[in-house]
Amino acid sequence: MSLEVRELEAFLVLAEELHFGRAGERLYVSQSRVSQLLRALEQRVGARLIERTSRKVMLTPLGEDFLADLRPAYAALHATVDSVRAAARGMEGVLRIGVQGSSTENLTDALALFQHRFPACGIEVVEIPLADPFGPVQRSEVDIAVVLLPMGESDLVLGQVFSEQPQMLAVHKGHPLAARTDLSPEDLAEFALIGVRGPAPEYWRRAQSVDVTPGGRPVPAGPGVGTLQEGIELVAAGQGAMLLCHPTAVFHDRPEVNFVPVTGLAHSRLGLVWHRNRETIRVRAFSRAVAAAS
Repeated sequence: MSLEVRELEAFLVLAEELHFGRAGERLYVSQSRVSQLLRALEQRVGARLIERTSRKVMLTPLGEDFLADLRPAYAALHATVDSVRAAARGMEGVLRIGVQGSSTENLTDALALFQHRFPACGIEVVEIPLADPFGPVQRSEVDIAVVLLPMGESDLVLGQVFSEQPQMLAVHKGHPLAARTDLSPEDLAEFALIGVRGPAPEYWRRAQSVDVTPGGRPVPAGPGVGTLQEGIELVAAGQGAMLLCHPTAVFHDRPEVNFVPVTGLAHSRLGLVWHRNRETIRVRAFSRAVAAAS
């Protein structure tokens, strides 16, 4: 059995007014239309809800019970609609998304899904420097960011973790080991690894490079860079080697550089982060889009 909201509204207003004419005025319909809506509702429930005489209108005992149950349910329904309306208004505007490194298929799919779900919300994509993964979020330059993990900042929230990728070593094609089909973590001792300088936390910078192999061999430290492009340029000039994830290596393919898989290293992962005190409905909606696309 279906229910008509208009019939329920007519009953509620009539129960308050106890007058068909005044109920019609409040509902912007005729008195006869109120009677029609009431009869339809009574037919659905199978009993009289309101008694009408020439002198007065009053609820039946069953009508009193129905009113007591209907009022909170109807209020809850209105609250739900109001909440969705507020959410829809909150989705207007622009979501600023910071991205560190190259875009992945997961991220591209998430952006498309978010735009499909919320066409009224604009998207701005901002590149985040390699040397400052968390600063743009902390300074409110972006609303949410896709960064290389780990993330241990107390003022930030780590959301979806996605795009786990094998690591590759970007090395000048003239290096003796550049022609290998793969490398082991122990082989890294043969390279000066380019690191990250700047405001990035120490724990994060150490995670993006290696200073000692699992067997205890020291890995020479190469120059530090502030951006990914700086690192690729140094590799192309033969000034060191750099660990990159597979999608980034594919994006930065160039003749002077070979990208060799490193087996046995923990895979790189991306994470979605936002400021703990600036979590908005747009931020939550994009997080759900990333989860759906991963």
